[in-house]
Amino acid sequence: MDQVVIRRLQPGDAEAVYKISVAITHVPNDLDLRKVVVEQAGRENDASFVAEIDGQVRGYAIITIFSGVFGIKRSAWISLLGVHPRYMGRRIGERLAEEGFRYCKSLGIKDVYTTVRWDSTDLLSFFKTLGFDRSNFINLRKVLD
Repeated sequence: MDQVVIRRLQPGDAEAVYKISVAITHVPNDLDLRKVVVEQAGRENDASFVAEIDGQVRGYAIITIFSGVFGIKRSAWISLLGVHPRYMGRRIGERLAEEGFRYCKSLGIKDVYTTVRWDSTDLLSFFKTLGFDRSNFINLRKVLD
């Protein structure tokens, strides 16, 4: 099996992260993901990581640290996590998340959140294996005309 290296997200990872996202969803990303990666990589106390195999980015975890958001204590939010489909099933996503958890814990953060669609059973199962459970949040939506 190939050696997987987990390292901090860098601005130069933007194109690779974008390509992985498109490979997962099969559609160009409406979100300017390249810009998000560059901005995220430049943030202090960022907890985002990539997984490399043979020097190529094959997975990513975009984890943002917030203080005082929604009236909760300092916490981390996994906003994006992806592994190229050809590399799924190798525990790369798990390793990315665990590295993020270790980093957050070193900062004294105790709570990590994420949002998953209720019908994304594969993602729900993945996050459940990482120890996630329901939180006190309810997602609300308003469709604008």
